[in-house]
Amino acid sequence: QVQLVESGGGLVQPGESLRLSCAVSGSSAQFLYAMSWFRQVPGKDREGVACFSISDGMSYYRDNVKGRFTISRDSAKNMIYLQMDSLKPEDSAVYFCAAGLNFWATNWWATQMYNYWGQGTQVTISS
Repeated sequence: QVQLVESGGGLVQPGESLRLSCAVSGSSAQFLYAMSWFRQVPGKDREGVACFSISDGMSYYRDNVKGRFTISRDSAKNMIYLQMDSLKPEDSAVYFCAAGLNFWATNWWATQMYNYWGQGTQVTISS
């Protein structure tokens, strides 16, 4: 099993930054191949935001966050981060950390690829 606990959400103004953190623990954590961040707003599907491939360190992003968001991993601390800069109101959502025991680069954004999910943290961008 793997446990994921997100933190770092909050209310910020447009143009500001936030860093989300995800603490990873559990007996199966050593077998993970992918760690990702998703987000969801009420009434819409959960969408992939960014993905970190553990085996090769590659990262992947949805188009509308490229250049603004950065996903990173601290293996020593078992942490995954999402640095979000130049935030926009449309980035407002509940953000979820997800972990997968398999990884396909072409499907990194698919919720079905992930075995474990955190409880989510609210991010609100508003002036």
